[in-house]
Amino acid sequence: MRVMGQVGELVCRRLLDVAAERMRDEPVILLEGPRAVGKSTLLRQLAGRLGGTVVDLDDLPTRALAREDPTLAIDVPGPVLLDEYQHAPELLSAIKARLNRVGSLGGQFVLAGSSRHDSLPLAAEALTGRLHRLTVLPLAQAELTGAPGLLARLFAHGPDVVRPELSTTSRDDYAARIIAGGFPDALARSTTARGRWLDDYIAATLAKDVAQLKRIRQAAALPRVLAVLAGQTAQILNMRQAGETLRLDAGLTAGYTKLLEAVFLIRLLPAWGKTLTSRSAANPKCHVVDSGVAARLLRLSAAKLVERDATSLTEFGHLAESFVVGQMLTEASWLDGVAAAGHWRTYDGDEVDLVLERDDGLIVAIEVKAGNRAGQTAFRSLAKLRDKTGPAFRVGVAFHMGQRGHHYDDRLIALPIDSLWR
Repeated sequence: MRVMGQVGELVCRRLLDVAAERMRDEPVILLEGPRAVGKSTLLRQLAGRLGGTVVDLDDLPTRALAREDPTLAIDVPGPVLLDEYQHAPELLSAIKARLNRVGSLGGQFVLAGSSRHDSLPLAAEALTGRLHRLTVLPLAQAELTGAPGLLARLFAHGPDVVRPELSTTSRDDYAARIIAGGFPDALARSTTARGRWLDDYIAATLAKDVAQLKRIRQAAALPRVLAVLAGQTAQILNMRQAGETLRLDAGLTAGYTKLLEAVFLIRLLPAWGKTLTSRSAANPKCHVVDSGVAARLLRLSAAKLVERDATSLTEFGHLAESFVVGQMLTEASWLDGVAAAGHWRTYDGDEVDLVLERDDGLIVAIEVKAGNRAGQTAFRSLAKLRDKTGPAFRVGVAFHMGQRGHHYDDRLIALPIDSLWR
């Protein structure tokens, strides 16, 4: 699959309207997410809509000024939009001083950065209570096709989202979408050029963004840590096993994992429902944030992914799960009221890939299968979760790569994966 042109400019990002709306109430909005995901484009679009000024801290003279005189750097017509603000964290104190002086009215500042805010030196406490964070993730398939998105409809309509139309998406098509991922610059390239771009992206993130957060010993081990974690995508994080594979101290491996999460290369999906039963497990699941990055780290092509040997089938299943989880979490970032996201697993072998919980306690549960149908085993754990949560359980969805969606049981449905973007 190839998307031509300047993808980030052409695709309407759902977060644009969300950010503009929330600026009415919040004095400072933070757009944080992976590098090259489209944050700068969002800033320019917000500036055009709101009449603000973009201060680009990737520009070295601008960065030098911001560090030397942060108060002067933000003395521009507002709202002030600071791109890659983590290059000059001194600005946060200047922003705090201005808010103390003029009050915390909405829409004064928008920050964008490629590292998690609470991982930055000097950043965690500077704007406590005044900073609203929005995560900018790789493009969702619904954004690429212009579809409305599925998660909001699942919460609103539950099992009634099932439609009679047949899916025409083939296994090869699914593989192509998974391998392509959601980075705008990668999508704009041919398959060969995309691989080169992803290699450069991974190397730049490790060399620049991680180093900016912390001086680390054995920095040469970082690519190996990332590769091992990519091999655990869509699986319970096993830090001991990873450390043994890498021949690194477990504490060092854990520290590297936190750094890779801080620069949005991996996502640790927490356990959900730990108090639901004493048999609930507590370990997180590991997901590479973008399925295209995961496939590149594992050196998997679309052609390799659709082979029928046991290894390829297993890898396809893991990547398909990370892909769907990524789509749903991106959609969750557009919505108000999504309070928690996690996976549910018990020591008795029950497992649900993704549970999304709303502020009012309502939950949507997701299971992902890379086969052409969702059989009884796909619904077994969903049914147990439904029975344990009762009326709070809105709907359980078993995604698959077949043609038909159908009702399986009370509040349990099967949907083709492409329901996410059709």
